[in-house]
Amino acid sequence: MNSPVKPVRKKVDTRKNHSTQHFRLLCAVLVLTKLGDLLASPKIVLTWLLGAVGVSPVLISLLVPIRESGSMIPQIAIGTWVNRFVYRKGLWQLGAFIQGLTVLGMAAALWLLSGDTAGYTVLALLVLFSLARALCSVTIKDMQGKVIAKKQRGRLSGFAASIAGVLTFAVSLVFFIDASSVSTTMYLALLLLAGLLWWLAGMLFWAVQEPPGENRQPGDNQSSALSHAWQLICRDRKFRHFLLSRALLMGSALSAPFMLLLAQAKQTQSSTFALFLLASSLAAGISASVWGLMADQSSRRVMLLGGVFAALSCLAVWGTELQSNDAPVWLYALFYLSLSVAHEGVRIGRQTYLVNMAGGIKRTDYVSVSNTVIGSILLLMGGITALLASFSVSAVIFFLGLMGLAGSWSTWRMAETD
Repeated sequence: MNSPVKPVRKKVDTRKNHSTQHFRLLCAVLVLTKLGDLLASPKIVLTWLLGAVGVSPVLISLLVPIRESGSMIPQIAIGTWVNRFVYRKGLWQLGAFIQGLTVLGMAAALWLLSGDTAGYTVLALLVLFSLARALCSVTIKDMQGKVIAKKQRGRLSGFAASIAGVLTFAVSLVFFIDASSVSTTMYLALLLLAGLLWWLAGMLFWAVQEPPGENRQPGDNQSSALSHAWQLICRDRKFRHFLLSRALLMGSALSAPFMLLLAQAKQTQSSTFALFLLASSLAAGISASVWGLMADQSSRRVMLLGGVFAALSCLAVWGTELQSNDAPVWLYALFYLSLSVAHEGVRIGRQTYLVNMAGGIKRTDYVSVSNTVIGSILLLMGGITALLASFSVSAVIFFLGLMGLAGSWSTWRMAETD
């Protein structure tokens, strides 16, 4: 008598399912935070709101430097502190909660206050926002390295940025279609929504099942944080080359406000704001996922292409200013769209390259040291561009375009990550 045939049980790759679950979860978290970033953008939204309540241009000019440098320079100290923890999920949640709280505080300040009093209050809250952002920046890359496969990290950032860009584009249409009836209250609503999005992201992040990682106790390294950072830069040639390329490619971000200034000089209506917000969100929506997929094949090549396109966009604006003072505003918005697409490539390429360079504590060191160095250089570049802008705004864009070409050449000579 034949024995009964036992059913064959299919083995389920739980690791694959677990990775897929984390990919979707982190993608949702990043969509919420990136959407919050776009809705509370200091380049567009905060600048417009501060101008509407009568804040002086000097204070308004500090928004972007504080937002960018403030979230980068402290990262060596923050990274040293973060390295003491085996689990870092709660640190990211703390940063997200503080960012949401400060954005809601900015909305309240702009509603209740006016003039430079509102400006100083917003700047103070922006400092706290930037410190919390620095904490999130250090920890999120470590979390991605822990729970996301290497060949999926680029597309994760790309998909999230694309979805956030599409959602912001939908919001921008409201401002563009009926620009004449847009009130300050509607801009404040953007800040309220942004703050709530950060809180929602923090709650959603709780579902991430973080594995334990490496940690470094205070006694493990007798040298100071700055000394350790300096040694890392001096000894790691690959990392040093990455820093050089990233510094030269920062023109893709710095040139954006100057393009907006040129357009505002020609037309100061609300439709100009809406047009540039549309261009910014459309760029993320149509290009980020493509850049992300490409970055999983070669993040260095994505940095290179983004740098070249950004440089050409800047040089095209400079050439337009030389030939004519009557160029239409939509042409500058088109250049801004091209620049924003290029910046998405530079941003996603460098993020993916940095996460792929190493793992564990060394990845945290790379992230914190890189951002602190770039934040310091950004302050220096802010002074240089401010000096050039006092003579000619188009000269600033030309200078940043040349920087982009140099950065592209440096990126071309970088080594690929393994």
